[in-house]
Amino acid sequence: MNSRKLGPFDLTMIVISLVIGMGIFRTPVMVAASAANENVFYGAWLLGGLIALCGALTFAEIGSRLPVSGGYYRIFSYCYHPSFAFMLNCTILVSNAASVAGVALIGSEYISGLFFDANHPHIESIRLWIGAGEILLFYGLNLLGLKTSARTQNVLTMFKIGIVLLLCLAIFNPANGVAAPETLNVAAPSLTWKQILISLGACLIPISFTYGGYQQTINFGSEIENAPKVMPRGIILGMVVVIVLYMTINYVYVSTIHFEHLGTSKNIASILAGNVLGDTGQKIFTLVFFLAVLAYVNVGLMSNPRVIVAMSEEKVLPEFLARKSKSHGVPTIALFGFTVLCLLIMYYAKVFDRIVNYVIFLDSLGLVAAASTLFILRARNTGEQLNPYKMKLFPVAPVFFMLAYAFVTFSIIYDNPWSMIWGLIVFFSFLPIYFILKYTRDA
Repeated sequence: MNSRKLGPFDLTMIVISLVIGMGIFRTPVMVAASAANENVFYGAWLLGGLIALCGALTFAEIGSRLPVSGGYYRIFSYCYHPSFAFMLNCTILVSNAASVAGVALIGSEYISGLFFDANHPHIESIRLWIGAGEILLFYGLNLLGLKTSARTQNVLTMFKIGIVLLLCLAIFNPANGVAAPETLNVAAPSLTWKQILISLGACLIPISFTYGGYQQTINFGSEIENAPKVMPRGIILGMVVVIVLYMTINYVYVSTIHFEHLGTSKNIASILAGNVLGDTGQKIFTLVFFLAVLAYVNVGLMSNPRVIVAMSEEKVLPEFLARKSKSHGVPTIALFGFTVLCLLIMYYAKVFDRIVNYVIFLDSLGLVAAASTLFILRARNTGEQLNPYKMKLFPVAPVFFMLAYAFVTFSIIYDNPWSMIWGLIVFFSFLPIYFILKYTRDA
């Protein structure tokens, strides 16, 4: 086995690490608030996992057929016009900045709960300042040249899994959870198919955010040992682990907090931690959880400026954006620009729930367009000489994935039309920028 390439365990850990972020400790509240009943709640999480699995397999084949540096830009540029690739990549950068801002706000919600009452008159401003402080802290640390490795990533992934499993222990002590609501012995009203679909669509918006990240497998096609065999095994195993963990912890949330209360609860992970560890342990867990949030913010500030540098080196962005510090090799200008973008999005959106709608709408544009490239790559027989991984469910899996995200997009528009309007404004605003940069470069 080539020690420089990723093996089955490495790929499985990467898939789990890409998917399990901090959303699972916040988005179940949003899902419960949108779910018509408990069955829709669980069904939406299971459906979201199936959609994510189909997406991961689709991107795995794309990555193995065209294993190039530059990821999304190169593949879109190969299949479509370079201007479309530029628009999508810039949109994805905005989406990633929104994800960093959103996760920073999750951390601020938890840590602020240790020092301030949830009804504090300035609690929103306090959380914004804390979230901004998180981003600025890791902006400063990244200027020092922080590095990561596959081994560190594996350890952090196991740490994340450990947090989820620890919280699942709350199922053995449900008496310390939120008191069950008094219920009358009245049959629940039946739901129409339209009501179920509207509820399911609203649930899938935050669920898609929570299951996101698998699309980055597109960057590892050439780095996997025996990719045709290892890639599907690693992805399927990784996604099965994620689905099992997500379904388990959501069952624990409902059993401990109760479905009727879950949709209006705050800091749900701290509630479960209190069941397992007591009041003191709950505070300690909140601090540990906050550190896990900081790790995600750090990764976002480390990886996304490199994408800006790659686009600059490809001469689709100005060359000065690729400048690096002499002492640590840090892309200082790209890092500064991405940090400012994160802060602006946080200030504009202000709350996590609003950010999720913008992120998923922008992601939906990129994911559907990216998945469609598989049909073009197959039609051109791209990468056949590399013996690429070929999914057995083609074209069912990618078509199902694209239709599912079209449904999610429609649900976002139905729920909040402004998400679509601002998303399209962001997307198409990059078109004139592309031609201005191209004209300036060619002049």
